[in-house]
Amino acid sequence: MTSSPDYVFTRDSLDNNRINLQHYLVVQLFGYRIHPSIPTTNPQTCELPMLAQAQGKPIWLTDLAGELPKSVHLDAMDISFAATPLPEMLPSNMSLHQWDVKTDVPGHLVGCYDVIHLRFFAFVIQEHELDAILDRLLKLLKPGGYIQWTDIDISSLRLEKIRPDIQADAQVKLMDQFKGDDSRLNSAWVPTLAKRLANKGLTDVITDKREAPRHLALALHEVGLLATEAAAEAIKQTLDQAAKETRDGSYLAFTRYTVVARKGGGRHALVSERTGGGRVIELLVLFVSAYLQNVMLGST
Repeated sequence: MTSSPDYVFTRDSLDNNRINLQHYLVVQLFGYRIHPSIPTTNPQTCELPMLAQAQGKPIWLTDLAGELPKSVHLDAMDISFAATPLPEMLPSNMSLHQWDVKTDVPGHLVGCYDVIHLRFFAFVIQEHELDAILDRLLKLLKPGGYIQWTDIDISSLRLEKIRPDIQADAQVKLMDQFKGDDSRLNSAWVPTLAKRLANKGLTDVITDKREAPRHLALALHEVGLLATEAAAEAIKQTLDQAAKETRDGSYLAFTRYTVVARKGGGRHALVSERTGGGRVIELLVLFVSAYLQNVMLGST
């Protein structure tokens, strides 16, 4: 959900598969699509829409669609829908909208949604941009609406081994190449997200911090290798060696967060027994590798 120069991964079938797999692994890690603290039914509420924001393609919405009544409108947002199925292949209650979170909120979307769901913006948003982006996102919420944001703490990137004697030189090299000199790949704002939301006046703030167990951490690591391979054949030799070292028992790991908060002024649910369904919108973003941007594209 940022301007096109921020994207370096191709929107092809390989990367689509990576995004889909990553979604299911993250759901397995956290154990939910919508955080349990966010009400989805309440006979006292009026009709309210919901906003979901995810990465790459609307997999979060399409996966969630079967859990919600068809009266709930599902809206997806991105600056490009090249990775999205044709409209005829999407749920009948789902729509696509173009918007960039670094631009003003369209007037017709102000105060429209119950829940904003974001995922994996840590590679796209720089810390100095975060305050203005939060203000824009909160404009989308009606009073009592929720924001749910799942992301990676980039500063937590480290090497894990099942035994100290395992060779992991290529993993370390891959980690160093990944970080590069780009400030986005050395940011540390994700752990501060809950405090930032509270400072914006949101209430019921919850932080769900997760460390993946080894079997799941390995799968997430291999998804990361797939992302790199999809974007840069130039580091294939390092990838091949890193894959061997992974089989021997080492992997790169991140700490992941989900932060939930509620906008003041009311308490609402996505589905009302009185008025029916709300409206769901998903804003999409791709992973960004600053290393690839610096090395492969020669940008700064």
